[in-house]
Amino acid sequence: MAVTAQALWYVGPGQARIEDEMLGPLAAGAVRIRARHGAVSRGTESLVAAGRVPPSEYQRMRAPFMAGDFPFPVKYGYATVGTLENGQTVFALHPHQTVFDVPAEMAVPVPANVPASRAVLGANMETALNAVWDAGGEVFGKIAVVGAGVVGTLTGFLCRMLAAAEVTLVDINPARARVAEGLGLRFALPDRAPAECDLVFHASTSSAGLATALGLARDEATIIELSWYGTTPVSVPLGGAFHSRRLKLVASQVGMVAPSHRRQWTHRRRLEKALSLLADRRLDVLLEPAVRFADLPVRLPTILSSTSSTLCQVIDYPEVSCVRR
Repeated sequence: MAVTAQALWYVGPGQARIEDEMLGPLAAGAVRIRARHGAVSRGTESLVAAGRVPPSEYQRMRAPFMAGDFPFPVKYGYATVGTLENGQTVFALHPHQTVFDVPAEMAVPVPANVPASRAVLGANMETALNAVWDAGGEVFGKIAVVGAGVVGTLTGFLCRMLAAAEVTLVDINPARARVAEGLGLRFALPDRAPAECDLVFHASTSSAGLATALGLARDEATIIELSWYGTTPVSVPLGGAFHSRRLKLVASQVGMVAPSHRRQWTHRRRLEKALSLLADRRLDVLLEPAVRFADLPVRLPTILSSTSSTLCQVIDYPEVSCVRR
C-alpha cells in the first residue's frame, strides 16, 4: 500500500516549501512513524536555510535521513516525535515530514513521564549532555553559560541538576531572566556576569559572546565552545589574558560521543539518557507555542531571523498525516 507524505524542503536562501513524497511498502527491519510534534533547531537550520554551510562541511553536516545536497535543495531537520502503528510514542532524528520510515533501532521510545510535545527537545538535550561530558570532571564550582538559547539553557540546567553547581546564564536579552528563574538558574547581563568561573560554556554564536566567555574564566579554566558559525568569520581575542591565564578553549559537537564516555556509551544510549532527562516539567518554559506544519514555509523566515527571540519552536502535525492509495 503506497503512502503519500509531505516533507519540508529548503529550496533557496530564505525559501522553503512542502512537497509530496511517496513511501513504498515498509522494508524489513523498518518502522513507519506518523509525526505528531517536531522542533526547529534555530541555530543549525538558520545556517542551512541561508545557504551558509561551508563546502568543506557538506558531508559532515548531513543530518540522519537528510535528502538532497547542500546548499539547496535539502530536506533538513532532526527533531520529530511521532507514533508507531502500535501506538508507541517515539523520537527520531528525522527531517520535518508528516510520515516516514526509519530502521527500527533509530526510533527511540519516549519515556512515559515525558510528554510528546516536550520530547522534541531530545536532540538539544543530547547536545547539552555531550557538552557537559566534554567538560570531563570539571563540572563543579562556579559555572557560566554565555548564550541562553535552548542548548545553552539546557547545558546550564544539566550542570545544576547533575552536579549541583552554581550556574549563571549570561545573555544580552534581559527577557531570558524569566527562563533562568523558571529552571532554578541565576541570570546576568554580560556586564554583570560573575568573573573567575571554574568552567564556562559558550553558546551565543557570536564573537562578542565568545569574548565574554573568555573574560569570565579563572586561571587555567576551560571554555567549552558549543556555537557553530557556518561560513561566518569569528574574531577570537587571544591577545589579552588568554595565554597568561593558561585558558583552554575546547570544541564540543554532538556528532561524536564525548571522549570521556565513548567506551561505555553508544549514540542511541546517549539519546535515551537525554530523553529521560526531559521529565522535569519546568523545561516547558523553553517551548514556544506550536505552529502548524502546513504554515512552516511562511513562518520560517520569522522563526529563523537573527533578530528573533524564539527558543524551541514546536511544530504540530495534522491528526491525519498521510494519504493511502
